[in-house]
Amino acid sequence: MKIGIEAQRIFRDKKHGMDMVVLEEIRQLQLIDKENQYYIFVKPGNDRCISETDNFHIVEVRCPSYPLWEQVALPLAIRKYKPDFLHCTSNTAPLFCPVPLLLTLHDIIYLEKRTNANRSVYQNLGWMYRKLVVPRIIHKCSRIITVSRFEQQNIMRRFPQLATDTVCMIYNGYNTRFCTKDETGNQPNDSQVYQKYIGTDGYLFFFGNTDPKKNTENTLLAYALYLQQSKVKRKLLVGDFSEHHLETLLKRHHIEHIRPFIVLAGYIPNADMPHIYRNAFAVLYTSLRESFGIPLIEAMACGTPVVTGQTSSLPEIAGEEAAMCDVSSSEAIASLILRLETQADYYHFQQGWGIKRSKLFSWELTARHLYDVYRSVAAKV
Repeated sequence: MKIGIEAQRIFRDKKHGMDMVVLEEIRQLQLIDKENQYYIFVKPGNDRCISETDNFHIVEVRCPSYPLWEQVALPLAIRKYKPDFLHCTSNTAPLFCPVPLLLTLHDIIYLEKRTNANRSVYQNLGWMYRKLVVPRIIHKCSRIITVSRFEQQNIMRRFPQLATDTVCMIYNGYNTRFCTKDETGNQPNDSQVYQKYIGTDGYLFFFGNTDPKKNTENTLLAYALYLQQSKVKRKLLVGDFSEHHLETLLKRHHIEHIRPFIVLAGYIPNADMPHIYRNAFAVLYTSLRESFGIPLIEAMACGTPVVTGQTSSLPEIAGEEAAMCDVSSSEAIASLILRLETQADYYHFQQGWGIKRSKLFSWELTARHLYDVYRSVAAKV
């Protein structure tokens, strides 16, 4: 096979969820497949996180913007290198692709009714682009890959004309760097890392985000309630969130008094995340809508309890015994944090459950399933 993989953003310094998924998939494919030829189409960047091998070739494609890169520059590169098919990995693809197309459709939230306004111009533009492109390409795809049963069913309901075998599900995984303190081996001392962001361990950790689905407002309200009732009053470490957005939300809900307890970490590189998870008392993964939720599994693998929701894919991934609640209720979130803090048996059970549950997922398994999909598509080309 001669396989093309779109991985436009994996060389950028600040990677996010979909970038990390394709990066881990490529790394595992390099380990398990030494025969077929791969062409990885990327935009130039500073973080050259993968290297070429005898059968993996990096093709740098230059273009100033995401849409132009995908709709113009990428198809031109495909015509030059002529792969048997192209796997686009981040929800969108060229409207006119000269070879058969595979698409990883992580979610279709941008096609769903919006209940809250998103104030981020960048995220709104991305939303509009996906909403324009996806309905126009989905019926052209030889295979659509998604990351949970929940999202697979969601896609089939939205596009009932799709053949049942067109949409397949492959779970994401987690890197083995995410592990408990007992499994760390020769990794750097955790304190060297987490003390860059916060001075003590035993904190609560939350990924802040302006996207309404991340439920940041309710989570901050829950934290305010927690502080009222807790004897410990753990600090809240918030990743990837700006001072301006935080102050806006605190003023809107008249909870400015909690500001001294909140530490803003900014963007946290993926290499630091195992240390952040391991030394947190608990992780607040309180999203309203997720197609998979890699941070959920990463934190669980590190032996840290996760407070999460009962909606979308989260029960499917976290499992029935996870620490779940109605995350639309700030009172429910606060109550679950307090239960972890005051009931030692429940806390230790959640630690064990998370470690056990995380073992069901791995990037190697993801890549092997993906390789099987490649073979089935190639057989029909």
